Amino acid sequence: MTHPVLVEVTRGGIVESRHSGSYAVVNGEGRVVASAGEIDMPVFPRSAIKALQCLPVIESGAADHYGFSDEEIALVCSSHNGEPRHVAAARSMLAKTGLGEEAYECGAHWPIETQALHAMIRADEKPGQIHNNCSGKHAGMLAVARRIDADHHGYVERGHDVQRRIAKVLSEMCDVDADALPCGIDGCSVPTWAIPLRNLALGFARLGSGESLDPERKAAAARIIAAVRAHPFMVAGTDRFCTRLMTKIPRAFVKTGAEGVFCGAVPHAGLGIALKCDDGAGRASEAAFAAVLARLDVWTPEEKAALAPFAHATLKNWRKIEVGEVKAVV
Repeated sequence: MTHPVLVEVTRGGIVESRHSGSYAVVNGEGRVVASAGEIDMPVFPRSAIKALQCLPVIESGAADHYGFSDEEIALVCSSHNGEPRHVAAARSMLAKTGLGEEAYECGAHWPIETQALHAMIRADEKPGQIHNNCSGKHAGMLAVARRIDADHHGYVERGHDVQRRIAKVLSEMCDVDADALPCGIDGCSVPTWAIPLRNLALGFARLGSGESLDPERKAAAARIIAAVRAHPFMVAGTDRFCTRLMTKIPRAFVKTGAEGVFCGAVPHAGLGIALKCDDGAGRASEAAFAAVLARLDVWTPEEKAALAPFAHATLKNWRKIEVGEVKAVV
């Protein structure tokens, strides 16, 4: 199936590039409210599902046992910049769990945010696993391992008790059998299961609304949404799309994933959304996701106005001259 064009990139008054893709908007009952392209083909959601991966952190009792704050719960859901606040929260979580940075199995990389990166270089510091954009999620996984008395070594392996709990959550939230789905290894070494967009959107509709969830899971989902809503900076950071959008429109939950995937929820409307750009372009998935959100008739006029600028971005050259734009055509 040929997917429709979701985003166009213009220069000099003409279209220079086009990004095709697909998306699904689903309610808590599984009814498709809006869609484009093939929504039943499995895609790897990558980091877009960190809020679902956070559910075992709450449900296992780890969050309460180790006294995680809302800010730290939001970090579990993050692909953060590695800024000082992010690193401090990750270190706090490890300390509360009784583990050191050597327990991480996510790999090291430099902070994403330029100022944090430059500060480390000036200080002649080397990046550690604590700076990995997934270190919050991994701190949460380590906490689960400790709370359920499992050996935390190898917690990233598909057969580990932590990952089995996550696979069960994904199966139940998205109405899939994770064990029957294609499974790869994510950038931070944990398993990533390929799930159809329709089912991903259903999972996020349930996360946001609590529909069809038992009381314990409904409360856990509400706690995650509330934590992210209170601390959008922790989910990404300075100048990042997810943080900027959720700061402007607090009633929206959005989360990016690698290779052009975006997932999110509109809790007050009971809707979940999942989107994939075919070429993996993040700039396209951001604009397209914002446009899909803006088209939903669930916002106040003020929220709609705040969403509009996120559906396009101005392109500037190295001299800061405007040369074109990235514009959603959803």
